[in-house]
Amino acid sequence: MQISSSLAEKASQRTRIYQYMAALTGTLGIVSSEMHYGWPSPSLPILYNGTYKFRLEKTEGSWLAIMPLLGAILGAIVTGLVIDTLGRKRLILFSSMPFFASWIMIGLADTSVLLHIARFIAGLTDGLSFTAVPMFLGEIAEPKIRGLLSSMCPVSIVFGLLLINILGSHLTISTTAFVSSAIPVVLLLTFVWIPESPYFLLMRGRHAEARRSLQKFRGTQDVDVELERLSVAVKEQNQNNGKLLDLFTKASNRKAVFIALGLRTVQQLTGITAITIYCKTIFQKSDSFLSPGTATIIYFTVQLALSALSSLMVDTSGRRPLLIISLSGTAVTLLINGTYLYIKNCTKIDTRDFDFVLLVALLCFVIIFSLGLQTIPLLIMSEMFPTNVKAFALCLADVYFSFIASVISKFFDGTTEAFGMHVPFYTFTVFCVFGLVFIIFCVPETKGRTLEDIQRYLKGEIKL
Repeated sequence: MQISSSLAEKASQRTRIYQYMAALTGTLGIVSSEMHYGWPSPSLPILYNGTYKFRLEKTEGSWLAIMPLLGAILGAIVTGLVIDTLGRKRLILFSSMPFFASWIMIGLADTSVLLHIARFIAGLTDGLSFTAVPMFLGEIAEPKIRGLLSSMCPVSIVFGLLLINILGSHLTISTTAFVSSAIPVVLLLTFVWIPESPYFLLMRGRHAEARRSLQKFRGTQDVDVELERLSVAVKEQNQNNGKLLDLFTKASNRKAVFIALGLRTVQQLTGITAITIYCKTIFQKSDSFLSPGTATIIYFTVQLALSALSSLMVDTSGRRPLLIISLSGTAVTLLINGTYLYIKNCTKIDTRDFDFVLLVALLCFVIIFSLGLQTIPLLIMSEMFPTNVKAFALCLADVYFSFIASVISKFFDGTTEAFGMHVPFYTFTVFCVFGLVFIIFCVPETKGRTLEDIQRYLKGEIKL
């Protein structure tokens, strides 16, 4: 009995190591994508002050900042149409090529037009990555570690943001781009050895390949029970070919869309994308004792550490408690930020002795945001949908994310210029209150549940 238990434990360790390696390599595309999103923070101030090859005006720079979000809309739509034909692995591998090309174009750019084109291409590829990678991770993971594995996507987001801010603070724009082009190359060279998702292989009727894939991901030859369960689930979920309209005509899918997009909305209405894009600019306005570049790096370092901590906690503490704590704390820190900026910019009160407040408040914001809101919305989105509509669902989610993040970013920039930076911070605080109501009454706890259990809950057959 003890020998059997020991062997089982060793097999379990091999299983998880292989799944973690698949996640680490697959999420390199997300790292590259988020480096593009974080690129404006260290780069726009340089492009504005005229010390680079060419100079940008503020209006042109604001469009350059959100160009990847616009490209992601088209990229997600295309990916949704082909991912169930070409497969998750092929698309993740393919993403390395346009990511590489976009970085090289930025490095060689001598006009703003080429920068806009390069960042639009990066956005197209982002739409591919954020549809294929979460789907792939959700399908290869065991239920007991699916939260941790899927949380590697948002952790990779923060790592990419931190990495580009470190590079951009110490290297020129061109050198930063050329160094960044190494990330998609590593993706191509490492992910090629990872098997395709067993869910996709079963969808295509390739049962022998699905068995081999599952054996590699589980670290054992004995996968008959799980393979049978997956086969039944895929067969039931794919009795009818999924269509985009199925997301809205089927009650369980509508409920999933409401939960997934609702959480994405709550996340973005905290202003996180706008704060990410304009992080260095925000710190420039604080007159802190730290340089804006150093403060920005500290900000993203803290965010990375807390996002990693959240990914470790999500399979033990659950999704809902972390979301409620995270959103409540986020509302408080946003209120503090807005109040400080109002006092500093709209009153005659001398705030020179309190210039550290904005840095501390933003660090508290990112700490509490990263405990739940950073990682869990993307995790839950990967859990909610059956295989026959999952591609359309993730496509829709990425299009929606790109749209709402673009709107919020333009709102932040526009209201800051017109009324002062305190206005968007106060607005985001109010949105957090409404988001808390949504989470308490509408978001289920999916910790430890199989994907099939979650579908039964959405159909009203069980409670979670």
